[in-house]
Amino acid sequence: MAAYSDCPQELSDFLFYMLTIKGRSRKTVDAYYVDLRTFLRYIKAVKIDHGNVNDPDYFHQISIQDVGLDTISTVTLSDVYRFLDYTLSERQNNAKTRSRKVSAIRSFFNYLTVKENKLTENPVKNLEVPSVKKSVPKYLTLEESLDLLTHIDSSSKFYERDFCITTLFLNCGMRLSELVGINTYDLRENTIKLLGKGNKERVIYINEACQKALDAYLAVRIQPKSAEHKYALFLSSRGTRITPRRVEQIITYCLKQAGLDGQGYSPHKLRHTAATLMYQHGEVDIRVLKEILGHTSLSTTEIYTHISDKQMENAANKSPLTKVSPAKKKK
Repeated sequence: MAAYSDCPQELSDFLFYMLTIKGRSRKTVDAYYVDLRTFLRYIKAVKIDHGNVNDPDYFHQISIQDVGLDTISTVTLSDVYRFLDYTLSERQNNAKTRSRKVSAIRSFFNYLTVKENKLTENPVKNLEVPSVKKSVPKYLTLEESLDLLTHIDSSSKFYERDFCITTLFLNCGMRLSELVGINTYDLRENTIKLLGKGNKERVIYINEACQKALDAYLAVRIQPKSAEHKYALFLSSRGTRITPRRVEQIITYCLKQAGLDGQGYSPHKLRHTAATLMYQHGEVDIRVLKEILGHTSLSTTEIYTHISDKQMENAANKSPLTKVSPAKKKK
């Protein structure tokens, strides 16, 4: 926890709890740290120093090590609202960023109140999350997905590997980190065990296309360079476990070969694509989709279940009144 050495004890304990007990990823906990450090700097500035929070040079040098429970316990809901107003007016934080800060603050005070009983009352229990407009995620159409798979360079020495990677992304909706982390012993019959966010394991089923792609790749998989990489499923040209950056480069090149470059597509967009195709063409229930994607909240899955124009057209055509025509006007 050396990275959080500038935190007061209560915050340091909270971050450690989120990391080790709740199993949050290091990236998530680092985000909590940044957001709560900003919040406690603001609280110290207005309650203790009475300094000018609009002065960046002053604000970013505020130490929060002495912002203990005695100060934290004086925080009110009004203080938090003023802080959010400050992040909007002075720091130009958008709704999504402010929503993330609210989530961090709520988690912190819930920990102090419910888990540790260090506060008798939670001052932010009625704190509302700023409304965030959910944008439709970018994804490939079914036709574009087929184009991508059929335009992978078959003359490449690593064609089978690159085809398998792309096939898994488009069919399984796995994360980039999950794909590069797959080991050979994670493959069992028609399933793959994945290690997702917060070190949470889940098992997904694979279809015939994925199985054929895996069989073709495993038949030509190069010899690992060392025992360290012995079980890594996907290997680089050097015989080491393939890196996320290398996978991104492979997908970028394959997209270019298919004439789909320059449109903002990425491995994560292929995850969007898999989820969208399963929902729109496979009629997969949203609760099942949630488990496939490894989401903890159903609301997260809902962004993938956007309705296509074709679905809306089909819905309109299925109206029981669709065959009704106007009567001919009597002359």
